[in-house]
Amino acid sequence: MINLGLDTQNHRRFELPGARPQYTPDRPGQVHHIFLDLVLDLAKRSCRGLCKIKLVPIRSGITGLTLDAVDLQIQAVQVDGNPQPFEYDGKQVQIQLKAGTQAETPIELEIHYALHNPQRGLYFVAPNDSYPDKPVQAWTQGEDEDSRYWFPCFDYPGQLASSEIRVEVPKPYRVISNGELISTEEKEATTVYHWLQQEIHPTYLMTIAVGDFAELRDEWQGRPVTYYVEKGQEAAARLTMGKTPEMLGFFSQTYGYPYPYSKYAQVCVDDYIFGGMENTSMTLLTDRCLLDERATIDNFYSETLVAHELAHQWFGDLAVIKHWSHAWIKEGMASYAEVLWLSHAYGDDVGRYYLLGQAEEYLDEDASRYRRPLVTHVYREAIELYDRHIYEKGSCVYHMIRAELGDALFFKTIATFLQDHAHRTVETVDLLRAIEKATGRNLLFLFDQYVYRGGHPDYKVTYSWDSDSNLAKVTVLQTQVSDGETDGLFDLKIPIGFAWQEGTLQKFTVRIREREQSFYFPLAKKPDFVQFDLGNHFLKTVQLDYPLPELKAQLQHALDPIARIYAARSLGKKGGLEAVNALATALTEDSFWGVRVEVARSLGKITLDQVIDALVPGLKDPQAQVRKAVIETLAQLKIPTIYPILQSCVVAGDASYSTEAAAIASLGTIAASGLVDAPPEAEVLEILRSILTTRQGWNDVVRIGAVQALSRMKQSAAALDLLLEYTALGVSQALRLAAIRALGSISIGQTSANVDRILDRLQEILRESFFLTRVAGLVALEQMQTPKAIGILQGLLQQTADGRLRRMAEEAIQSVQERIGTDPSVKQLRDDLEQIKRENQDLKSRLAALEAKTAPVDIRQ
Repeated sequence: MINLGLDTQNHRRFELPGARPQYTPDRPGQVHHIFLDLVLDLAKRSCRGLCKIKLVPIRSGITGLTLDAVDLQIQAVQVDGNPQPFEYDGKQVQIQLKAGTQAETPIELEIHYALHNPQRGLYFVAPNDSYPDKPVQAWTQGEDEDSRYWFPCFDYPGQLASSEIRVEVPKPYRVISNGELISTEEKEATTVYHWLQQEIHPTYLMTIAVGDFAELRDEWQGRPVTYYVEKGQEAAARLTMGKTPEMLGFFSQTYGYPYPYSKYAQVCVDDYIFGGMENTSMTLLTDRCLLDERATIDNFYSETLVAHELAHQWFGDLAVIKHWSHAWIKEGMASYAEVLWLSHAYGDDVGRYYLLGQAEEYLDEDASRYRRPLVTHVYREAIELYDRHIYEKGSCVYHMIRAELGDALFFKTIATFLQDHAHRTVETVDLLRAIEKATGRNLLFLFDQYVYRGGHPDYKVTYSWDSDSNLAKVTVLQTQVSDGETDGLFDLKIPIGFAWQEGTLQKFTVRIREREQSFYFPLAKKPDFVQFDLGNHFLKTVQLDYPLPELKAQLQHALDPIARIYAARSLGKKGGLEAVNALATALTEDSFWGVRVEVARSLGKITLDQVIDALVPGLKDPQAQVRKAVIETLAQLKIPTIYPILQSCVVAGDASYSTEAAAIASLGTIAASGLVDAPPEAEVLEILRSILTTRQGWNDVVRIGAVQALSRMKQSAAALDLLLEYTALGVSQALRLAAIRALGSISIGQTSANVDRILDRLQEILRESFFLTRVAGLVALEQMQTPKAIGILQGLLQQTADGRLRRMAEEAIQSVQERIGTDPSVKQLRDDLEQIKRENQDLKSRLAALEAKTAPVDIRQ
């Protein structure tokens, strides 16, 4: 029997085998200053280094020190200029002190070392046969505990020290680092850059970036704000990072604490393995975030990335987490900073809709991956904690705190937290204390439910009206627990609003703490609609079981866009021609594009042919996100008449990269639909081949749309052949990674021989060293339904010590095991059911049309 590691509520466990409690190590003393003197050989991917650490011992009599240092060549160790004996096991340096320490008497450690071709911590980028146009660069990535891969240190966030980095590099390359550039020294063939970070910070925020960068300069209140990109990318740098000075002012005011450093730099680097990293006063960003004019049409990713990393300068860099288990404090606020910025720059509706998207990212992980508390110290490597829980759920927790306190007290709390903990370490309890200090409120009840335990409430809400007694009845069911259970119930005070179309609103607050509760509200007259969780501030799922007229009224008249979205979704679930008509009106008339996006998606849940006519006007919506949602929804309908509509979108293109890509991807959905009138495979393949060879652009988004189309043609050997071509070295990185990931999806319907071809290719790909390539290979294997995929994944587990890849591989094995457990007969039943649903849709559509023609007149109008 397969052990899926499920908890009592049928969620996978976060903790994998080998997870154990992780604690901050004992502290021999306080590190005051770290000085690195480095010589980089970019051509040989190597570095010679001297690391000096000024340590003030906390007690007398310490005779040994242990520093983290992985895969370094430790050459010599001195203390105060005197050689010291040491042992090195490849992971830690054990220094035997000849003389024991004296409390509060500083000592200076000197460690001479070298490293060659490092696999983590310090990354070298250079042209090669497959990618001859790659730039020459080097950059570091310290979080979570990877600084130990490029210099010896006490590598945990609780040690804060000032730092100094001196780096010698070949000309014409320059070095960017933390703090201020205090000197440069020109030599015959090299240049030495000397940087000093005076404010204390942890080792994981120490960094360097090396390249032949172009520098662009702005300023904010007299402080330099700089952007570094490869030459030729200057215009993209302005488009992507040009709002940084405005953001500095916004966050300084919002957080009640001025930006704390003497400069702010952003450096865009090649082959970066994450989106960005908030190194103190110097953020590293992936060069994939750099925009062109067309990409700015509907792209919030780069703008929110810039805001997120900047916000970390306060949350993470100024106030530093003491232990990784409290990472949600910084990542949650940096994610909420995205909401704050979008609300400021584009209006509250955009910010609220973005927050809803964050909530749904977390909800998806909770449902499909695992459930865990925000604060947990049980794991194998700290990087495992960096998930949708600490980012997106953390953002939602900050929003709930704000809703509970009100804006004035919330931002007073934030200012208090930063002022009390500037240049110090923090834990979750410190945020609770700041709340109490600033407001007098004790929000432990909220933290106990949303921070210290996993999960969220799942509500089902029903409403009815008693006209005889003028009573509104609202029944709330917490469906996350079974009948008779109490473990897992949430105890919250939820506001409920009764609204009338003329604009009046009556609000009540109820305490919901039992599995099922009914509430009765005396009202002067029947409300037009009911808003559960008025303002929609609580993190939850909610199913609104309201009568159709109330849902229509909420969709049309609710001021809160999230309330209108919930109404649209409920109408989509109810179905019927009346729901289609209400949604069709909202698609063309709702004032906010986010609502129109969700209306389009909700129409896709209704199995009536009339949905097509309701959706088509959305193809001309002025907002690209709406056009994209309409295209994706049309493709899901899998109706023969859809193909000409989608094909015309592909031929005409779109001002938006992502909308055009969605249209292209939809061709694969239609081609693989199994419909009698589906377009010939050869015709679709010819279109896709043409797109792959002719339509290039920002980050290959459009061509990735063609890759997605191929991945949906699961029974096509020709589609697989074309897809495999784009997994070859030399294909642009973004397109190649997409093609590799797509191998998992297309494998589901392929012959055994073709599945073996896919497995062979993925095995080759996993032998490559580039981190993102291996991740793409793991993503593909996780989607497969063959035991042979498990064998490859197990082989990777035996070969790699990289905890990031190991966790992905172990979770992928679980997923494949679950898929293998699906009986082929079940798949056939699903296919048969899909055919029946298509036939039933035709009958329902005809019946709905007939009923519409003969419907009685509503005398209430």
